[in-house]
Amino acid sequence: MAVDPRVRPSGARASTAVAGGILLSRLAGLLRESLLRSVLALGPAADAFAAALRIPNLLQNLLGEGSLSASFIPVYSRLLGEGRREEAGRVAAAVAGLLAAVAGLLVVVAMVAARPLTRALAPGFDGQRLELTVDLIRITTAGLGLLVLSAWCLGVLNSHGRFFLPYVAPVLWNVAQIAVLVAALVGDWSPSRAATGLAWGLVAGGALQFGVQAVAVRRLAPELRPWLGRTLGRDDRSVADIRRRFGPAVLGRGVLQLSGYLDLMLASLLATGAVAGLLSAQMLYGLPVALFATSVAAAALPGMSRSNPSELATTSLLARRRTAFFVAFSTVAFLVLGESIVGALFGWGAFDGDDARAVALVLGAYAIGLPATASSRIHQNTLFAMGDTAGPARIAAVRVGLAAIIGLVLMFPLDRVTVHAGDLLTIGDHGWFGPLSQGIRSRTLDPHLGAVGLALGSAVAAWAELLLLARRTRQALGETSPPSSVMGPLASPVAAAVVAAVTAHWLTNSLPDLATAPISIATAGTVYVTVAAAIGVSEAHDLLDALKGVAQRLLRG
Repeated sequence: MAVDPRVRPSGARASTAVAGGILLSRLAGLLRESLLRSVLALGPAADAFAAALRIPNLLQNLLGEGSLSASFIPVYSRLLGEGRREEAGRVAAAVAGLLAAVAGLLVVVAMVAARPLTRALAPGFDGQRLELTVDLIRITTAGLGLLVLSAWCLGVLNSHGRFFLPYVAPVLWNVAQIAVLVAALVGDWSPSRAATGLAWGLVAGGALQFGVQAVAVRRLAPELRPWLGRTLGRDDRSVADIRRRFGPAVLGRGVLQLSGYLDLMLASLLATGAVAGLLSAQMLYGLPVALFATSVAAAALPGMSRSNPSELATTSLLARRRTAFFVAFSTVAFLVLGESIVGALFGWGAFDGDDARAVALVLGAYAIGLPATASSRIHQNTLFAMGDTAGPARIAAVRVGLAAIIGLVLMFPLDRVTVHAGDLLTIGDHGWFGPLSQGIRSRTLDPHLGAVGLALGSAVAAWAELLLLARRTRQALGETSPPSSVMGPLASPVAAAVVAAVTAHWLTNSLPDLATAPISIATAGTVYVTVAAAIGVSEAHDLLDALKGVAQRLLRG
């Protein structure tokens, strides 16, 4: 489908607001992760805390933003667009009440069943690491209901055109944990005490995150009140529509979360540090996805829900082009400059150079699938806007199965590879398949690379998911451009950026990572945008125009 390059996405300003909020929250998250690594490094307490985050993250994602984006936001936005504000308010209130009840029940279940959940979640944990994980899960799940209701607030605010606040609110979630980590550093807390304090900081941060959004919702739509009634009169059809979409959406999100849990379960069978290494790499990997895919998708969804098929196809293509332009460079940065980036962010305190190299290799493996993951977000929201939540759920199941199979095949052989003094060494006389002995896995002197196998499985599966989603979107809309038409024009800028990144890194290799990383990224980014603009990539011109506008305002100000 040909698109006039002069056409701008109607949600460009909204996506910028979302990206701005996400950027601030992710920067706070990176600071939290940097402090976390300096306090816990890749030790047993770090693995325990990473595992304890999975239960609340699972339930939040099952009931929160992802599922509500597929079910609640399209229906609520359509009602607002049709001028049925009172009906929309009753529907939103009913959804809030149901979410609160379900989340509360699941919190109680998770707290009571913390031990069996831990054994199922991390079968390779034992001893102190197992006991600490059980204690942490009982604390972290306490804040679940607040995080789920925060996602409901996000859906209401987005539908009313308020994008910045709900995406910047997680800064408060991170700030509460940062305060605990600073206290741990100053007070020289033990790793287990620091992990426990961090879990309580997570709960406090969830309360702050929900509180600031609840105030905004109250001011914007004071008629909204959580409601648990069984009938809504004529609103029943809208609630039924949400329920119809919500089931497959929860299933789809559950399948994706199952992938994360499978990674965690499998990583628990690897050498100590694999779980924490995965978490650090996933945080960096998720940054461009959130900034350049989630922001565009979230801003476009309310408008997509009110569009006809032709408008929807055009909006989807523009969103994919915008996303691919930024994510392609992020992939280059992670693959070529990953070790410098990891070293600059985490390379202090107990986190050493070997840890940085191990995490960078995991990050590089994830980055191979980054363009596919980002583009899939747009395809999913396009299908959600059309009321199709079952299709993406089935495709997500295929992705999870493929990722698990590939990861399982690769992770044990790679767990025989360690990083020692910057070199990759293999462990002899232990075979190449099956878990290492508990004695070897419990050693924390050198990081192992089993997690790289899991990341490679995820990357391959991400491309398979994109191809399936693209085909389903094309069938639904009758006409849409394939992934190659979106990513193909970026081949030359990507190649130029790779050369620039390698050259800049070589020239600055003697400098600390805190200098090498930003210099190399800036150099490669400048080359990437310049070459893209020279060959007529409209997104590069948009970026340059935006930068010029900012510079002119600064000069005038």
